[in-house]
Amino acid sequence: MTEPTAHDARTATVAAAKAALKRQAIETPSWGYGNSGTRFKVFAQAGVPRSPREKLDDAAKVHEFTGIAPFVALHIPWDRVEGPDGYQDLAKYAEERGVKLGTINSNVFQDDDYKLGSVTNPDPAVRRKALRHLLECVDIMDATGSRDLKLWFSDGTNYPGQDDIRDRQGRLAEALQAVYERLGDEQRMVLEYKFFEPAFYATDVPDWGTAYAHCLKLGERAQVCVDTGHHAPGTNIEFIVALLLREGKLGAFDFNSRFYADDDLMAGAADPFQLFRIMYEVRRGGGLDGGSGIAFMLDQCHNVEAKIPAVIRSLMNVQEATAKALLVDPDALAAAQRSGDVLAANAVLMDAYNTDVRPLLAEVRTEQGLDPDPVAAYHRSGWAERIVAERADGQQAGWGA
Repeated sequence: MTEPTAHDARTATVAAAKAALKRQAIETPSWGYGNSGTRFKVFAQAGVPRSPREKLDDAAKVHEFTGIAPFVALHIPWDRVEGPDGYQDLAKYAEERGVKLGTINSNVFQDDDYKLGSVTNPDPAVRRKALRHLLECVDIMDATGSRDLKLWFSDGTNYPGQDDIRDRQGRLAEALQAVYERLGDEQRMVLEYKFFEPAFYATDVPDWGTAYAHCLKLGERAQVCVDTGHHAPGTNIEFIVALLLREGKLGAFDFNSRFYADDDLMAGAADPFQLFRIMYEVRRGGGLDGGSGIAFMLDQCHNVEAKIPAVIRSLMNVQEATAKALLVDPDALAAAQRSGDVLAANAVLMDAYNTDVRPLLAEVRTEQGLDPDPVAAYHRSGWAERIVAERADGQQAGWGA
C-alpha cells in the first residue's frame, strides 16, 4: 500500500477548505444599504433604498454575486412594516428575491426617553417601554421565522455617582429574563457588548465577561455576540473567541473593522491578520462545522464608499481570512506546540496567512457558477446605474428611518 505523500495531504486540505467555503454563510445588515455617517453628519448617496423591500433588493444582488450572503438582518424600528401580515409578507418578498430574513436587531437607544438608559433606566416607566419594544421584536421573529434576537444596549453612566452600578445590573438581568422567557423553543437571544460609547464612565454591558455572566444565568438559548470592533486597542479578540467557543457560549459575530474607537469600517480593513487569527480560532473550535449555530454577520455602515461594493468587498475579506484559516496544518501545528518549538508553531500559522488564497476562492466561485470576481461582476451588471435612476424620488432610508 502506497503511503500518502505531502502532495496528497495538500490536495485533501484544499478539498476540505473548498467544501467549508461553499458552506459559509454571512448575514448582511439592512442598515448597511441605507444612508449613514459620522456623529456630525449623515451623508446621502444616490440610489439608496427607500424601504425595507428595496434594502432586500440590494442584499439579494450581493448574494447573487457572492453566493455567501443568503440572510439579511433587520433593525427595528428602522425596518418596521405596517399591516397585520406585514412581516410575513416581507419574509415572502425576501425569499422571492433569493434571500431570507435573519437576525432581528432591537433599538432602545434613539428615543429621548432613553437618555439615562433603557432597560437599566432608573425610571420604571422607561424600563417598561424598553421591554415592550424587546418583546415586540420577538413577535416580529415569530412572523419572519427568524431564529435570533440581537440585543445591544447603549445604557450606562457618564459620571461617578450618577446611578447605582449594582442596581443597574439587577434591572438588566430582570429585563433579559423577561425576554428570555418569551422566546420560542427554537429562538435565541444574542447579547452584544461594547466597552464604551455613548456611556463614558460605566457601560452596563461593557465586555464579554459581563455578557457571558448574564447569558450563563439565563440558559443555553442565551449566547454572546462578539463584535470585532467593540474592544479596547490591543485586546486579544481571538482569546475571547476561543474561550466562548470552548464554553459553548459564542452565538454570533458582528464583523467590521475600526482603527480607533468606532466600528464601521469594512471587515478586515484595519487588521486583516487579526481577522485571520479570529477565524482560525473559529475553525479550531468547530465554529465552521455544519450545525455550529454561530450566526456570522456584517455590522457596518458605509459612509464615504459606495455601499453595495463595500458590502461585497467585506464579504470577500472574511472569505479570504476563512480560507487562510482553513489552510493551517493542524497536525504540524499540534506537533510544534507539543514539542515546545515556538518558532515552528508560529511559522505554521504564518505560512497559511501568507498564502495567496484569491486563486482558490476564484475556483470555489467558478465551481458554484459564480463570477470569480464579484466586485467586477457587480459593476458590469448595471445595478448601480439602475437604482440611481429608479430611486431618484422619495425618502431615502437611513439612521432612524
